[in-house]
Amino acid sequence: MQKTTLISVWYELYSDELYSFLLYRVGEADVEDLLQEVFIRAYKGLDFFNGDANPKTWLYSIARNISIDEIRKRQRQKWKSIIPFETNHEPKTERTPEHELELDEEKQVVYQAIQSLKPAFRDVLILRGIKELSVIETTDVLNWTENKVRSTYHRAKQSLAQEIGGDPREQ
Repeated sequence: MQKTTLISVWYELYSDELYSFLLYRVGEADVEDLLQEVFIRAYKGLDFFNGDANPKTWLYSIARNISIDEIRKRQRQKWKSIIPFETNHEPKTERTPEHELELDEEKQVVYQAIQSLKPAFRDVLILRGIKELSVIETTDVLNWTENKVRSTYHRAKQSLAQEIGGDPREQ
């Protein structure tokens, strides 16, 4: 199959899931640009894609790396705003993920609680709990062992419950 056709097929199959993953992972951002970057990197790296791997988990891995880059970029921007290095700054957008998703109040609380967790907890919660990837798929995306996925997911659910104010034993 031609590279362009294969990427188009993958886009049709996985773009909605990856969009949602990126939205949960990075919060406020131009998620559409990040999603586009996922498929650009996939296209460029297709020659190195090992056919015995699952394309879905490969794309999630790319999306995760892009989200890590975006978070690092934001941290640099945050420091630049605290310590002005130059006089012209990019305008901030008023568009928020909550607005885009039109979340009700309860979902906003959960969304904000997920955003407050450490990145490893956030990743595993989004992949396992929200996107419903299997343990095996999650190990492929995060490059973790199955035991690490299971234990981190368990601890992440407990941490999320504490953040929300619920009883972590009910999770």
